[in-house]
Amino acid sequence: MLPFSLFLALKYLKPKRTYFSVVTIISVLGVLLGVSVLIIVLSVMTGFDDMWREKILGFNAHLTVSSPGGVADEREVMARLTRIKGVTGVAPSTEGQVVLQCGERMFTPMLRGIDPIREPAVSQIPASVKQGVFSVKGRDMVIGVDLARRMGVGVGDKLLINSPRSFVSRDEITLPQEFRVAGIFDVGMWEYDSGFVFCSMDKAREVFGMEGGVGGIRLMARDPYRIQEVARQARVALGEDYTIVTWMEQNRQIFSALRVEKNMMFFLLIFITIVAAFGITNTLITVTVQKTHEIGLLKAIGFSSGSIMRIFFWQGWIEGMIGTFSGVGSALVILHYRNDLLRWLSDTFNLELFPKELYRLSEIPSRTAPMDVLVVAGSVIVICTLAGLIPAWRAARLDPVEALRHE
Repeated sequence: MLPFSLFLALKYLKPKRTYFSVVTIISVLGVLLGVSVLIIVLSVMTGFDDMWREKILGFNAHLTVSSPGGVADEREVMARLTRIKGVTGVAPSTEGQVVLQCGERMFTPMLRGIDPIREPAVSQIPASVKQGVFSVKGRDMVIGVDLARRMGVGVGDKLLINSPRSFVSRDEITLPQEFRVAGIFDVGMWEYDSGFVFCSMDKAREVFGMEGGVGGIRLMARDPYRIQEVARQARVALGEDYTIVTWMEQNRQIFSALRVEKNMMFFLLIFITIVAAFGITNTLITVTVQKTHEIGLLKAIGFSSGSIMRIFFWQGWIEGMIGTFSGVGSALVILHYRNDLLRWLSDTFNLELFPKELYRLSEIPSRTAPMDVLVVAGSVIVICTLAGLIPAWRAARLDPVEALRHE
């Protein structure tokens, strides 16, 4: 048996050919749109966050060990790191900025010297070569697809690498070294595809003027989100002579920016729902005016002000629930077909809404987090329920005598 206040709230919501019914539907649609936009935006931003993490973790190691003068005893350091629980791979590297020359054109990417045998354990670069082969033997090198496009080079072309020493040394001239492009990789992230080249460890030492050792050791862990525990054990195993940096510390700024942007988008877009809630308030005020005579009768036969208020609280809650669940469903459908919808809009209106050259992505990433849906749904239901406060208070204050005189 329904409470009488809930029964009346449902009765007032029953669609009829009246102005009130149209306004109610418009109010619910406002809530639906607000919830849909919020969930779609938060899901896409979560997708971008996941994509950045995937690209970063695929290109860079989970943890990097370095020393101001380089790591001289790299074999011993790698042996100690390998014994740490949760470590899945270690590899040496030597990295620095160089001047890459092709004819009259010059670019300044990062050159990373690697061990081709150990590299697959700490990076996806060997598996990301789309043209040519992954080879750093002798003077072979691998470059990013965007850098190759900008330079206008392909597999088999020759490039010159100028050492930084040639620009700072006054006593001797360091001649550039010639390398051959053996492969072109594509990890799907412009920063890496346009800013890195790879060669052998021996050639990297020659370029940077190192007599031995390596620049650092890169480490992969079984669970990248528990890398702080691995870092703690690495500090115990290696002592204070080495600097240990995790992937979270290296990329703190970008993930902090994404988190701030997501929070700001939530607080900005929640105002869409607040505007829709004002529509619900307007609807309920219209109801109180239309039902003044009925409210007077109810109060005259003994209904308390609290019972009258509950009618309008129920009505605001029901409208909020209908709009919220409809909005969640609409958002999930749109997110499922987001890329199909994007292609249809691009083909129909001849617009490039998501330029691949700008975003370096062929599709819109998305992941709907259950917690985001719960936060949005809970916030909207509370706002819509509170939207009935003013009309409920107005109805509860009606004097039964004056209300019965109202026609």
